[in-house]
Amino acid sequence: MSKDIDQVAKEPATDKKAKPRLQVKYETVVVPALEKELGYKNINQVPRIDKIVVNAGLGDVKDNAKSFNMAVDELGLITGQKPLVTSAKKAVANFKLREGMKIGAKITLRGEKMWEFLDRLISVALPRVRDFRGISPKSFDGKGNYSMGIKEQLVFPEIDYDKIEKVRGFDVCIVTTANTDSEAKALLEQLGMPFKKA
Repeated sequence: MSKDIDQVAKEPATDKKAKPRLQVKYETVVVPALEKELGYKNINQVPRIDKIVVNAGLGDVKDNAKSFNMAVDELGLITGQKPLVTSAKKAVANFKLREGMKIGAKITLRGEKMWEFLDRLISVALPRVRDFRGISPKSFDGKGNYSMGIKEQLVFPEIDYDKIEKVRGFDVCIVTTANTDSEAKALLEQLGMPFKKA
């Protein structure tokens, strides 16, 4: 017996939103590969990405509210999340900086947004960098976290070249649960991060 439209409309939706493809790759390919490569006995020992922090210093436009807001909006477009505006903690006369003045923006990405951002960074943005030969394998902090700088926001396809006011860069910090830099590097390599060959 076929269901009528009213009955179907009242039933809860069964199709869940698909997981980001990099997350699926991590769960199905990377975890088993790292278990084998690093000799883990327990699946919970396998390092994973905890969060990604994107940070931009906007001190050059601190006096121009329109330019500052445009830069913050661009960061929001790139990450898909509203940035947190950071303020100066101290007044510094040499930099014409007053306490509480807006000087930057940061975003902490977790979950699906984090996986989607990392996927776009690896597969779309980094290959668009001019004269790209890979990222430095030396930018680990000793505790398994990786930091890198993006020199221009134009490498992300969300940014329209005609609408930007100025080419700006930002920092990306990938925080992992790895205990050592070598474990974190193995994790990022398995995810497709293009490290420079030594």
